[in-house]
Amino acid sequence: MGREDYSKAFKSGKKDYQSRMLRGVKPTLQVLDDILPEKGSYSESPLGLVQIPTEQIVGTKTAARSSSFAGNFMPILRENSEFAVKWENLSDVHMQEGIRDPIKAYEYMNKFYVEEGNKRVSVMKYFGAVSIPGNVTRIIPRRTEEKENKIYYEFLDFYQLAPINYIWFSQTGSFAKLQKAVGKEPKETWSKEEQLSFSSVYTRFVSEYQARGGNRLSITPGDAFLSFIVLYGYEVIEQKTTDELRKLIAKSWEEFKLLEQNSGIELKMEPNQKKKNPLRSILSGSPKLKIAFIHEKRRETSGWTYAHELGRLYLEQTFPEEVCTICYENGTQENVDELLEDAIKAGCNLIFTTTPAFVQASVKAAIANPEIRILNCSLNTSHRYIRTYYSRTHEAKFLMGALAGAMAENNRMTYVADYPIYGSIANINAFALGAKMLNPRAKVYLEWTARKDVDIEKSIRETGSACVSGRDVAIPEEASRYFGIYYMDGTYPRNLAMPLNHWGKFYEQLIRTIMNGTWKYDDNPSTTKAINYWWGMKEGVVDVICSKHLPVETRRLIDLLKSAIISGEFNPFSGILFSQTGMAHAEPDSNLLPEEIMTMDWLADNVIGSIPGKEELQEKAKPVIKQQGVRKED
Repeated sequence: MGREDYSKAFKSGKKDYQSRMLRGVKPTLQVLDDILPEKGSYSESPLGLVQIPTEQIVGTKTAARSSSFAGNFMPILRENSEFAVKWENLSDVHMQEGIRDPIKAYEYMNKFYVEEGNKRVSVMKYFGAVSIPGNVTRIIPRRTEEKENKIYYEFLDFYQLAPINYIWFSQTGSFAKLQKAVGKEPKETWSKEEQLSFSSVYTRFVSEYQARGGNRLSITPGDAFLSFIVLYGYEVIEQKTTDELRKLIAKSWEEFKLLEQNSGIELKMEPNQKKKNPLRSILSGSPKLKIAFIHEKRRETSGWTYAHELGRLYLEQTFPEEVCTICYENGTQENVDELLEDAIKAGCNLIFTTTPAFVQASVKAAIANPEIRILNCSLNTSHRYIRTYYSRTHEAKFLMGALAGAMAENNRMTYVADYPIYGSIANINAFALGAKMLNPRAKVYLEWTARKDVDIEKSIRETGSACVSGRDVAIPEEASRYFGIYYMDGTYPRNLAMPLNHWGKFYEQLIRTIMNGTWKYDDNPSTTKAINYWWGMKEGVVDVICSKHLPVETRRLIDLLKSAIISGEFNPFSGILFSQTGMAHAEPDSNLLPEEIMTMDWLADNVIGSIPGKEELQEKAKPVIKQQGVRKED
């Protein structure tokens, strides 16, 4: 039996050897001594007896035995050699009682190199063993700024909490994300039972993932697994049967493919203008749309929900015969899955979830119901199964800043922000740049409603701000005038202007793409990029409403700037830009790219304040920060 096994292993080795030769890579085993950095630039640490994943055993410590094996660890010496006889004997031992003697190996960058026991490794790999016991010495390189080195040091930190060596990632920060995804605190250790349970879940996932062709993707199985459990929840995946896991992996395949791309988002800066054959459109007809809107809060208590509800009502008025809508309010992380399921059961073929906190639930629902169009109101969210949308509110905020800069007699103004998420930082900076353009001495004091233990009214009094940028719109239940740009006339707020997110205009234009058949043209068949609609003033989605209290000359200036933005002649983020720490953009004749505006994580040099970390924020902010926070990896 051993001779027959050696013959098969030998053929496998020869095939692998020739394949590597044709690809121009080394056909035999890697040699650790050949790739180690110079002496003095690394240290050694004994790990003792370790279960070594066979897939991660890639070579030998020295060159002595490397030429006896192909790169896949299968033998390439002739079948009548002494080496072959010893290999065959080991094969027989493994079949009869199993190979128990541990090998001796070195670990470097989470790859293993054998010093003693090369033939044992070859036999065990041939029989498909998952792991091999071995006495391991870890070689730790000096810390550098190289990406692989950073990932390795993150692995070392993780290994102290959970001695798991069989999962690896291609991106920094992933081991910390894994710790969080399985429900652990950053420094919390894993019990033996938790390690065994994780091994079972991960092994089953990798088996089904590889069976479907995961080895053809450029990401690691760990990358795919992390994305999978973040999307569905680790505890949920733990309970899945193998058949359920297989089906879920198949449905999620586009998400795995999306991980391969450095940039997984395709921005749509304006509605699709592609024309469809009108006769064909008439003949095909358009089925009536039943649309659900799922909100996090009630319209009476939330300006954000109120704005989207105005958009929903506008949609019904615009398409009274073609569209009917329903809305769900008070959505939470706990009930949003049920709300989505209820909307689908009610026959809705289009669903808008209007908060970034619901993006994961939206993706899960879209994977389970591919025939339903689901869109989430968020920015810079890369999921292929749903589309996302947001407004370029920073265009309006720039005008508001210019207005405040012109009206603030003492050069001081306060900007009240809610959450430090994608888009909100651009709004703050656009406001500050607008104020600075009209008033070079303008200072913008930044306050956050989501920060713990904050008294914004007290801060405004202390800074003596002449103008305040409050919440964007009035909340119906409060009937307050502390919104938009206002100044205090004694004890009474005087409103000067307010930004407007005209969601009805967005929904109308998007619905038209579905009705006239151009929705599908936004999909690029040659890419797996996610689609994000990001429309602004030009598309009628963003505007500024000025008060009668605003001087005529100032209003004319605002109208002029607005026209320049709409025509594309002016961009708020153009030219040389300075942040609190130095130059943020050094090109005098160019604009920031849309992606740079979306992901902005710095504050303009005339902003007094900072971007809070998540530990500084209230509990209610955590779901949104988890999905969209600009500092969520801190």
